[in-house]
Amino acid sequence: MLNVAFIGNGKSTNRYHAPFLLFRPETFRIRTIYGRSAPTWDLIDGVRYVRDPEEIWSDPEIDLVIVTTTTAESHAQFAREALEHGKNVVVDKPFAPTAAEAREIFDLAAEKGLFVQGYQNRRFDSDFLTAKSVIESGVLGELLEVEMHYDYYRPEVPESFAPAEDPGLSFLYAHGVHTLDQAISLFGAPAAVRSDVRQLLGAGRMNDYFDVALDYEGFTVRVASSYFRVVNRPRFVLYGRRGVFVKTTEDRQEEHLKLFAVPGTPGFGLDLPEHYGTLTYVDAAGERHEEKVPSIPGDYARFYDGVHASIVEGAEKIVRDEETIAVIGILEEGMRGWVPASAAASEGSPAGGGASAGADAPEGTGAAPR
Repeated sequence: MLNVAFIGNGKSTNRYHAPFLLFRPETFRIRTIYGRSAPTWDLIDGVRYVRDPEEIWSDPEIDLVIVTTTTAESHAQFAREALEHGKNVVVDKPFAPTAAEAREIFDLAAEKGLFVQGYQNRRFDSDFLTAKSVIESGVLGELLEVEMHYDYYRPEVPESFAPAEDPGLSFLYAHGVHTLDQAISLFGAPAAVRSDVRQLLGAGRMNDYFDVALDYEGFTVRVASSYFRVVNRPRFVLYGRRGVFVKTTEDRQEEHLKLFAVPGTPGFGLDLPEHYGTLTYVDAAGERHEEKVPSIPGDYARFYDGVHASIVEGAEKIVRDEETIAVIGILEEGMRGWVPASAAASEGSPAGGGASAGADAPEGTGAAPR
């Protein structure tokens, strides 16, 4: 049994973490939750709510601290504090503002003999697990191209925010971190990265669109998102030499969590037949086939099963350090290459456009392909 404390008491804690820990009562117990203000979510029975993080640092019963604050800078700050106080740590996405800071945190954990890992629950999305199984089946033949989209129609978001100084508040950092991690978990670090990060609304607005191409030997993975897709692009499109797989709809766990359903509820997170992806391929005899692929159930609680196994049994981390560093390096490079439209206009470039940056994968950030 691991006793858990949260640094942060907002939506992330109460919607995306706590329900899955409560679903594993034999291995986790939420002991304390720190927030700067009075709780606005329903209180969890038996949990201490505190206004001073020192009450967590000084509690010898706490085995694991989960950092769910709102910015990448605060994630890194509290991760370091937790490690300095002898606590194992899970850090919500994005793990840190820069690859260098991420590496420093992992080095500190190694020095202290403690566990620290980024929270990449979307490795246990149903759509991702299903796409992964299709790739591994070999039915598509040699992989040629992968498209991964994470679209919204939320114009009110970029209309309400100016560019943020903290890159962790950018659309690229906040949402690209999911799909980039999925890609790197499948294929390792790319040989090269090409980023297109834009302000569709023009000067003085936040970045609201990105398209990142990860180049591998023989194929490319494109990770793209926009706030202005009235009709979303398919979540996954996999093109192979012998076929294509299209998964239009995304994992439904988040949808059900927003309806205040909890893990264990009948049907929680499960796809219906109309959500299944479509596989079209040509077999060895030249015959064309088209079939629905039943979705593999997603389960974010499996992330925490891995955390428990790593801390208690010494199992390999689900999200390896070098994978997290690689993802942050790609995000960092994408934002470095992005010139806000207002700045571009002042330098004589056309206002309102995007900027493309091509770069090799950051040195020292590579995860071995697998």
